[in-house]
Parts: sequence; C-alpha cells; structure tokens
Amino acid sequence: MVRVSVLNYALKSMEFEYVDDHRFGKFVVELNGRLNKCGVVNSCFDVGVKEIEGRIARLLPSRQFGYIVLTTLMGIMDHKEVFAIMNC
Repeated sequence: MVRVSVLNYALKSMEFEYVDDHRFGKFVVELNGRLNKCGVVNSCFDVGVKEIEGRIARLLPSRQFGYIVLTTLMGIMDHKEVFAIMNC
C-alpha cells in the first residue's frame, strides 16, 4: 500500500495502524512528544506546478516542519519528493 509507505516515511519511528472500516479506512496514530497534532485537509485541490510552493506555505506551519501528501501522475508522494523531481 503506497499510502502507508508515505505515512511511514513522514512519521518515521511513530506507531500507527490502519483500520479498515469497509468505507474509506482510517489511520490511527499514537502521538508522542515529537508530534502534537496530526490533521488532514479534507478538500482536494487541483494544484499546478507553479502553485505548489504557495499552497505549502499556506498549509504548513513552517518550511522545515510538516508534510503534505500529493497525488500525482507518478503516484502518491510527499511535497519534498515532488520538489526533488521538479528540480532535476
């Protein structure tokens, strides 16, 4: 499951589990001292390549903290992977 690998990379050593509720499914994340809030943006946005940096600046609390998971034609990846591909 691709989403689990992106979540695992983002949360690294934290414990989480996937709960299949026969609808959408849920991830249950156990929060510790390093992470005090885990949220989701409910709306899906169509974002072009030129708009990604602006959206990330609005959604994340700082440049070095947080992850945004993006669905692209190349698969599901976080925003740092997208920047690495864009700069190549």
